[in-house]
Amino acid sequence: MIIAGVDGSRAGLEATGWAAAEAALREVPLKVVHVLPSWACEPRPGRYAEVARWMHEGGRTVLAAAGERARREQPKVAVETELLPGDPRAALVEAAAGAELLVIGGHGLGGVRGMLLGSVAYGVAGRAPCDVVVVRDLPATPRGEVVVGVDGSFATARVLDVAFAEARLHGARLRAVHAWVWPRAGGFDPADEESERDESAALKEALAARRERYPEVAVVEEVVHGHPVAVLRQAAAGADLLVVGSHGYGTFTGMVLGSVSQGMLHHAPCPLAVVRIRA
Repeated sequence: MIIAGVDGSRAGLEATGWAAAEAALREVPLKVVHVLPSWACEPRPGRYAEVARWMHEGGRTVLAAAGERARREQPKVAVETELLPGDPRAALVEAAAGAELLVIGGHGLGGVRGMLLGSVAYGVAGRAPCDVVVVRDLPATPRGEVVVGVDGSFATARVLDVAFAEARLHGARLRAVHAWVWPRAGGFDPADEESERDESAALKEALAARRERYPEVAVVEEVVHGHPVAVLRQAAAGADLLVVGSHGYGTFTGMVLGSVSQGMLHHAPCPLAVVRIRA
């Protein structure tokens, strides 16, 4: 099952559409959820009863709109909706137990509905028990490519597994990107050419086993000098999906995916998959 969290914003609806398409590709059901404060979900007398009823009705309206969009765009996908009580971050993390994927919008404020997805995205990525996709922006003309950030850490294998699987699922090319910096602060040295060759060899080695496992996936390798957030942002412009790890401790120079995943939550130009890494 795929879980999509919505808040009534346009970003939430875009995330629902993306989640429905992914559910169709994976042939799994989709559950669309909306989170309200706990007090708004409990029957109560007094002056707050009308406010709670209003919020509850608003939540139902949000779910109805999101569910209708998912069913309209992917009529073969089984779609259910559910109101959840509590803090949006904690509620989504709990709802994702047993799910294949949690999909949320990257920004947007649902007014009185209490779900600021900018902060929610930051709060659930890396904490959810499954991989998280944050839909910030959908490319106007997708180029049929999945981009993956590779850092050589213990997380690399899992990140590449997800990236290759998504590329095959979407019938897309895979662009594997490794960003690195010169090893010395004093500037470029001829010895750095050897370092760059080492970085390229390490990337090629990291990809080798999965190239054999996914022979139908075309792969482009990129070793780029620069800060990984800037490099990945440029590489992912127009991509179908960008894949990074939730954290990592890179053996390749200059890419620590803990900071990279946080940076991409703010700057990814396409849907961002944050792969759950268990140390």
